[in-house]
Amino acid sequence: MAPSALPSFAGFGLGLRVPHYADVLEARQPLDFVEIISENFMVDGGKPLHVLEQVRARYRLALHGVSMNLGAVDGLDATYLRRLRLLADRFDPLWVSDHVCWTGVDGIHTHDLLPLPYTDEALEVVARNIMVAQEALGRPLVVENPSTYLSFDGAMTEASFLAELCARTGCYLLLDVNNIVVSATNHGQRVEDWLDTLPVDRIRQIHLAGHSRGEDLLVDTHDAPVPSPVWDLYARFMERLGPVATMIERDGNIPPLATLLDELDEARRIAGASARVAA
Repeated sequence: MAPSALPSFAGFGLGLRVPHYADVLEARQPLDFVEIISENFMVDGGKPLHVLEQVRARYRLALHGVSMNLGAVDGLDATYLRRLRLLADRFDPLWVSDHVCWTGVDGIHTHDLLPLPYTDEALEVVARNIMVAQEALGRPLVVENPSTYLSFDGAMTEASFLAELCARTGCYLLLDVNNIVVSATNHGQRVEDWLDTLPVDRIRQIHLAGHSRGEDLLVDTHDAPVPSPVWDLYARFMERLGPVATMIERDGNIPPLATLLDELDEARRIAGASARVAA
């Protein structure tokens, strides 16, 4: 069964993390939505769901997973999908997203987002798994580009791979601009491939984050402010996009909420300026 269309949503939000629970519940913050990590709330009851009920009463939600394992050659975990659907049906999110990667094999979870070879064989596996997920969830899936640290001979480009996934499955895209900067820098690629190849009409959400510089590579640590190359690429994408949800994602060295709201204001400023240029 083909997935239904996923309406766009133009708003600005944050990835909700524990240090900011009190802030978003005690006073209304200038947020159009918050994104949660799905697995943290795929439970039968208790404090996590109690907190989420209160958050959902104040803000729109997006569900973002980190362990669907879309690259699994042995298929997706049916129990995981059932629990994720229960969460989605209960809280009516804007959408449900996860990463184009693999996270485990033979029942062993690595707790990491591992790279795929962008080959025809991998495309068949991921497309099949996306179709299974969409059927199980009863909604379209939104998939995110991961950061990568190695490349494979004979593979297509990441942007072409993502475009073909959208064409085959009807899925949508969560564009992590930081991950593009990290991957392009690590592999000596030009960001124009992403700009010119991705189906911009399928992009529903954007992640903005920071990274770290290792000895030889950039590392997607999500523990630093959004750097200039990410802001610059975000502006270039926004000149091409229609309504889209943008958020700041911070997973380490989490600052006070006010600091992240300042970054979000910068995203608003850039988006507004880019829209004027596009017009």
